[in-house]
Amino acid sequence: MGGPITPELVGVIVHTTEAGFPQMRRFYAEILGLPTRSDRVGFINFDWKGFRLTLHLHDRVRGISTEPDRVLLNFAVDDLVAWHERLSIAGTPCRRPPSPEPWGGLVATYSDPDSNLIQLIQF
Repeated sequence: MGGPITPELVGVIVHTTEAGFPQMRRFYAEILGLPTRSDRVGFINFDWKGFRLTLHLHDRVRGISTEPDRVLLNFAVDDLVAWHERLSIAGTPCRRPPSPEPWGGLVATYSDPDSNLIQLIQF
């Protein structure tokens, strides 16, 4: 038996409803522009620089997130001001406009169509 197992985070699955799936799919595929790895009925898997983000129908999920502060998906971007404009034009709800952080970067927070939080970070 080898040494300790070191887990490696390779992806995140966001469950949604049948009614919400088309809007979620559009948001991540068209508005954020994530490249599609796999696309089936009720399932789409995106690749973000080697990291997998999956949208999946789940029969125990009802409506939009009632506690969106539980999960926060972080995406690094090169030009946060341009991304803020792109998301604003697309009608994406902004919870926190681009603002400087004490460590020198910029951060902005948005809601996806199911009210999950998406944070964009410019390092």
